[in-house]
Amino acid sequence: MASPRFVTGSLHRHIAVMTSTAALGLMAIFLVDLADIYFLSLLGETELAAAVGYAGSILFFTTTICIGISIAMAALVARAAGSGEMSSAKRYIASVSVFAVVVTVPSTLIVWLNIPFFLELLGATGRAHQLAALYLRIIVPSMPILALGLSMGGVLRALGDPKHAMVATIAGSMVNLVLDPILIFGLDMSVAGAAVASVVARITVLFIGVRYVINRQYMPSGLGVGEFCDDLGSIAKIAVPAMLTNVATPIGNAYVTASMSIFGDGSVAGFSIVSRIMPVAFGIIFALSGAVGPIIGQNFGAGRMGRVHHTLISSLIFSTAVVMAVSLLLLLMQNYIVEAFRAQPAAAALIQFFCTFIAISFIFSGAQFISNAAFNNLGRPLWSTWANWGKATLGTIPLVWLGAKLYGAEGILAGQAVGGVLFGVLSIVLALRLTRRLVKDKAMRGFPLTPGLTFRVPLSAHTSCNGWVGVYRRD
Repeated sequence: MASPRFVTGSLHRHIAVMTSTAALGLMAIFLVDLADIYFLSLLGETELAAAVGYAGSILFFTTTICIGISIAMAALVARAAGSGEMSSAKRYIASVSVFAVVVTVPSTLIVWLNIPFFLELLGATGRAHQLAALYLRIIVPSMPILALGLSMGGVLRALGDPKHAMVATIAGSMVNLVLDPILIFGLDMSVAGAAVASVVARITVLFIGVRYVINRQYMPSGLGVGEFCDDLGSIAKIAVPAMLTNVATPIGNAYVTASMSIFGDGSVAGFSIVSRIMPVAFGIIFALSGAVGPIIGQNFGAGRMGRVHHTLISSLIFSTAVVMAVSLLLLLMQNYIVEAFRAQPAAAALIQFFCTFIAISFIFSGAQFISNAAFNNLGRPLWSTWANWGKATLGTIPLVWLGAKLYGAEGILAGQAVGGVLFGVLSIVLALRLTRRLVKDKAMRGFPLTPGLTFRVPLSAHTSCNGWVGVYRRD
């Protein structure tokens, strides 16, 4: 079992390495989603791109549940590693894995049985509805596989092994990229072929992730029912708020998709393309929460509050620089993107508007992702829940409605971006205030007071007075 590696050394280097490797893995996954819609666009049917857009809103919902579970895995394992409780870290790997299955199996059944209803809520009709339903019926049952695969990546990142987490996701993406043209064109399976390729890719990610966890001796030998029940409370305290936090985003996104449907399949197709460009272009930003979380978690477990605070500041500077560079690139390449996807006029206008005006607003999305990592790893998971739900409701519904009334489909994107700015600022202000307070209070809360006196965090403890109830020991 690896020793904590984030409690010493350069924070800038840890952030750069963790975020870049996590981003490469995420970008590989999202690049496949982009490839799906690209290959389908070559078939020349607007309804195909629209169908993937409708299906994507529902898959976004299921994926964010899986991401919420992986956040809990990374936070608990990182905190255990940071406090030196390696046996507890192994036990959490087993417990969270069981939790993932318990949560995702019934969720899969509920979504699968209600696919037509959910698509109708999004405004899907006719052939676009039929194609989206076919796509979802194939890929939704693989939700438990995705949850476990992402959780194994969370284990590797939490223990300072982001390289192998990246390798697993890239391998899955390569499998998907190879299968896509074979199934879509070679076997003439169209949208069904894209779905089958995605399922095989998810299986690949899980298989490779589990192998790395076993090979590096992170996998526990077993887990009793009593042990799982004992751990359930600690898991739920992070996983449930994290899932609720992440579910907010697809719900807001679903409202945006439904609003786009008013302007026709062309606008939905444009939004579908934009939705898949975003995570590829800004993969580093999307990776921030999962990548920065283990750094915060280990330093929090070790009682190094100053490093926690500086992690937030360094992450914010890093993400802002990345967004500015990527936004400039998108601005210069927008016409090439339109041509590559053979976008019709309505879709082309939406893509160009995003690349010109909306992309730069991801500076504030990055701030919110960083804040969520801080809240989830510093005993404030409900703060990230409220922030995300605020953005998905107050920061989306009224502003998107107003934007649609005033400026049509482009106004919808603008309204969503304005909400992101407002809640990004609010979140990062709260996160910085929280870490400043922890730095000031560390002597009162039982963190290191003198050299040689360290704080040990028992994982069975409850939070109290803004800090962990713990015991002292002299090394």
